[in-house]
Amino acid sequence: MHIHVLGICGTFMGSLAVLAKELGHRVTGSDANVYPPMSTQLEAQGIELMQGYDPAHLEPAPDLVVIGNALSRGNPAVEYVLNKGLPYVSGPQWLADHVLQGRWVLAAAGTHGKTTTSSMLAWVLEHAGMSPGFLIGGVPQNFGISARLGGTPFFVVEADEYDSAFFDKRSKFVHYRPRTAILNNLEFDHADIFPDLAAIERQFHHLVRTIPGEGLIIHPESEEALKRVLGMGCWTPVQTTGAGGQWQARLLADDGSHFEVSFDGQVQGTVQWELTGQHNVANALACLAAARHVGVAPELGVAGLSSFKSVKRRMEKVAEVNGVTIYDDFAHHPTAIATTLDGLRKSVGDAPVIAIIEPRSNSMKLGAHRDGLPDSVVQADQVYWYAPPNLGWDLAATAALCTVPSQVCDSLEAIIERVRAQAAPGTQVVIMSNGGFGGLHGKLAKALEG
Repeated sequence: MHIHVLGICGTFMGSLAVLAKELGHRVTGSDANVYPPMSTQLEAQGIELMQGYDPAHLEPAPDLVVIGNALSRGNPAVEYVLNKGLPYVSGPQWLADHVLQGRWVLAAAGTHGKTTTSSMLAWVLEHAGMSPGFLIGGVPQNFGISARLGGTPFFVVEADEYDSAFFDKRSKFVHYRPRTAILNNLEFDHADIFPDLAAIERQFHHLVRTIPGEGLIIHPESEEALKRVLGMGCWTPVQTTGAGGQWQARLLADDGSHFEVSFDGQVQGTVQWELTGQHNVANALACLAAARHVGVAPELGVAGLSSFKSVKRRMEKVAEVNGVTIYDDFAHHPTAIATTLDGLRKSVGDAPVIAIIEPRSNSMKLGAHRDGLPDSVVQADQVYWYAPPNLGWDLAATAALCTVPSQVCDSLEAIIERVRAQAAPGTQVVIMSNGGFGGLHGKLAKALEG
């Protein structure tokens, strides 16, 4: 079968394309923005990529068109599909029908940490010899690929609350029917499709309604929004993590790189790994609870986590030039920015930290998170904000409220010039964006070489 994927370079749709190819289909795809790491992964899989949404890409007609949720009515490719009556489906629906049917699905949902937690869980199951399938919205470094079918009924999926397609406004995760569900946390996000937090809570409850009575729901004890979700009705056993929960961690290093895990008061082992930050410790507890549900003893899970290497674009060290370290991070929400910088600060002590942030997500462009931004960067020594031309609010006014030195730049060149003038050996530079950021990482590294 020839499947054409519209929006193929999105992290979810790209992973879907990999699975379709592994199932033996001929897979092609098009996207407005073809850039790494997804483009390189797809090309390595022998998947043909086309730039833009030219209807000519759909000639001769494919057997099925899978339409990503970034595309809407008015898009030339979408209009062509509808006018010609081509068979089409949303990505989550295709995944549910062709991959997840009849499998034990383990889903990681939540505002933050979905990619990292699902990557951890896939690796812990792999380490335990369970050869899981997975679909993750990023590239876990232990696997080097974002999706695979796997060799057993177990399948780990990153369960996103974003909508499924222009014709299906339900959250993606409603399609997945997990047996084991991690609900990591819940905050307001996706202001382009959700009016308020209550609307997101309702979608999470739709997910809860699909989890069998013999399944398991895992959530942090401290998350009030998730308690409200479960308060709407819950038919599944629950395990809790974090302070006051059944799964707890005792830090053996302030930065979260070493900690002891206990379950129901019994010590299960200690994790020592490359990751930092309290958020990753919390992710680890949820992962161990989920792995135990499918039969992985916690001490084996702990050993797996100790060899976990994180995910591309999650505090990924991309360069070290003349003593200056550059990280690439996907953070695009004030909470994620704050926890990432906090983990780095605890890891590097007094070393200078420069944060470069692109407010690129739809919620950021709408200004939904602007009030939280000044407090999110307090652990940095200097912040450079990139003002994209289509930002609908006053970034300079927000930057002025920061308690650390903060500057708005309207070009990558301006950012590079300022960082180059400021960075000395030992400086840590974190570049935060949920897009390609114009290749800033490589350009900055090259400038620092000079």
